Amino acid sequence: MDERLVAQAERLAEWLGGPLGESLQALEAHRLREVLPALPGTFAVQLGWFGRRDLLESSPTAVHVLIDPQGVSSGGQCLQAMPEALPLDGKSVQVVLLPHTLDMSRDPHQLLREAHRVLVPEGYVVVVGFNPLSLWGLRRLIPGSRAHLPWCADWIGVRRLKDWLSLLDFELTHGSMLYYRPPLKRQRLMDHLFFLEHIGDRWWPLTAAVYVVVAKKRTPGLTPITPALRRSRVRALSQTAGARYG
Repeated sequence: MDERLVAQAERLAEWLGGPLGESLQALEAHRLREVLPALPGTFAVQLGWFGRRDLLESSPTAVHVLIDPQGVSSGGQCLQAMPEALPLDGKSVQVVLLPHTLDMSRDPHQLLREAHRVLVPEGYVVVVGFNPLSLWGLRRLIPGSRAHLPWCADWIGVRRLKDWLSLLDFELTHGSMLYYRPPLKRQRLMDHLFFLEHIGDRWWPLTAAVYVVVAKKRTPGLTPITPALRRSRVRALSQTAGARYG
């Protein structure tokens, strides 16, 4: 096992166990409980471990598997493997969840290619990532911050992620932003600022610390036959997501 990866995992686990990390995990788990039930299938995988929660708990798929270099799991099935080289057959998975996996990966392009390879046509990838154009992104400019996780990771902006997904022939279906409080260490002050989570989407959506993007793997050469109303709703959803992230 790569010693660098072991050290990175230990440092990340330490940060996630603190007040700020715990708070972030709670909000992300809550948002995924809103997103995953709408993604059908029988087999879902999570690439990379991020915190103590089972992030696939709300997925309606029958089988949930975590794939992690250390083989660490918060419960359920776990495979020890690199997310950039998945031990799975092509077109075998309906849902792939990437909880900050791209942020921490040394080869995020390859990781996305692997996600695309194992997904069935019309399967979904769910990407949770840090937003560099945010209050949390400004925190990374403070001297010494880049020596610690998650601030030293390679945060991938939404615009760049959209370009990568488009090159792999993914279709963005929807997305959202979350965590509008600044990255403060004092738990009591963070609790007082919780009201920002309720007004952030309306007043300053682009300053959120985290984005959640859902994209569907297109089927090459297939033109789906769907009612006009359904097509118009999908177009509207794509335009809304594009406007928010553009």
